[in-house]
Amino acid sequence: MRFTRISACLLLFFCALPVLSQQPPPSRHLFFRVVVGKEFAQPVSGRLLIFLKTGTGAAEVDTSPFRPTEVSVAAKEIQDIAPGEAVEIDTDDIAYPSGFSRLPSGDYQAQAVVDVNHSYDYSGRSPEDPISEVTPLVHFSPAASPEPTLVLTQTAPARTRTKSSDSQSAAAIHTEDFISPVLSRFWGRPIHMRALVVEPPGYGNQPNQHYPAVYFTHGFGARFDYLRANGEMLFRRMNDNKMPRMLWILLDESSPSGTHEFADSANNGPWGRALTTEFIPYLESRYRLDPRPGARFLNGHSSGGWATLWLQVTYPKIFGGTWSTSPDPSDFHDFTGPDLYAPHANVYHRPDGSPYPLVRMNGKPVATLEEFARLESVLGSYGGQLASFEWVFSPRGSDGRPLQMFDRVTGDVHPDVVEAWKKYDISRILSTRWRTLAPDLNGKIHLIVGTADTFYLDGAAHKLKATLDSLHADAEVRFIENRTHFDLYKVGSDSQGLFDQIARQMYQSWQASSRSAHAAPTGPAGKLTPTAP
Repeated sequence: MRFTRISACLLLFFCALPVLSQQPPPSRHLFFRVVVGKEFAQPVSGRLLIFLKTGTGAAEVDTSPFRPTEVSVAAKEIQDIAPGEAVEIDTDDIAYPSGFSRLPSGDYQAQAVVDVNHSYDYSGRSPEDPISEVTPLVHFSPAASPEPTLVLTQTAPARTRTKSSDSQSAAAIHTEDFISPVLSRFWGRPIHMRALVVEPPGYGNQPNQHYPAVYFTHGFGARFDYLRANGEMLFRRMNDNKMPRMLWILLDESSPSGTHEFADSANNGPWGRALTTEFIPYLESRYRLDPRPGARFLNGHSSGGWATLWLQVTYPKIFGGTWSTSPDPSDFHDFTGPDLYAPHANVYHRPDGSPYPLVRMNGKPVATLEEFARLESVLGSYGGQLASFEWVFSPRGSDGRPLQMFDRVTGDVHPDVVEAWKKYDISRILSTRWRTLAPDLNGKIHLIVGTADTFYLDGAAHKLKATLDSLHADAEVRFIENRTHFDLYKVGSDSQGLFDQIARQMYQSWQASSRSAHAAPTGPAGKLTPTAP
């Protein structure tokens, strides 16, 4: 799930949806006129988005998953609009939550954005995106007022991140950029795998010391440049002796289609194979890492939580344990609420017709799954959370895009697509293959989630725990009372204290493995051989 766009920008589909409404059609459609200012030297192309909300004085008009109906959005694809030229957009054509002409009269503020890279649904506005100033529409009547005009005059400001002044941690963090042969063959072009490697304090002074590795990956909405703050935090905690000294390898799992989850996928390519057979051996050849499975650990939150759980279950002989927090659904009988396997399943409405909530705050639902899906559809065809699942789990359709798991208009689940999703249902994999997996998985699964998870991810975690319990598996599933998606790591007054607990458990596991394992490592660096179930 979104871990960063909803917290930092946090938290589409392949064909845009028409506006859905039970109201009679309006007497006229409402058009906006958007002018490309002469400040731009080149023609502008991309997805033109108009954002409209009531009130005055906003510095920016944008959507929020915590207030999904507060801002109206309309969209249109545009191509090569030259500086000084204008384009009209019918705000009743592709719009959320309904056509603009249906809005009541009042004071509004509007802003236009051109999403040039079609990445809005993943990371919001980019510095390349042309935008207009926020334009007030005072006493505006959609049925009678003249056509509003918005002028694109600048690009979106960069989402700046504070740079550390700590030279010690800066020197300990290294960027690794590796071109994957297997992914490059899949895509027919060079595909980069990137990571930040955080060396522990004293690493350079102990040339004969080898360390365990923690492979960490981020949640939905994060990007590679977000990881440095995590790296600096981890270095400080090790330097302050809050955490044992290990190498943390912060993996980038962002892509144009969302998060690829390090799963081998018909649409995204063999990311799991690339990680285990190429990138990890490469890293182990460059850093003093203990190359035994008992020295390779996994940690991630949200979508990163699902990715790390998936990697541990899929490659049980390669990793020594995962500490996955608030993972995306690991049992598709509870896919943030809907049971995808139920007869006539629908992701918008329960059998009694009530809507499935997707986001909650202070115990109260604030957004439904239907609202989330419809907003994503208007914002664009790539990168949204729900579409990202399809890029990972779905078969490829005849048009080269992933098959949709559910109908975006009705919410009806497509059973044939869900049948293909079964091979990514972690709970199902464990229940059907436990006899084979048990020798390599017992004691390695650690899952932590809050009972008040913002995206209802505790539901699937309970089902996964029930599966593990029924198998008599040696696994840890912890539910932290009243914790949400965003405060799960808080221990006392320390917002990141859970990292310390997790790191200590990992280190103790490594020490125990080192004492008991007199056998040789899996092989020399660069010769890692995965054994997937």
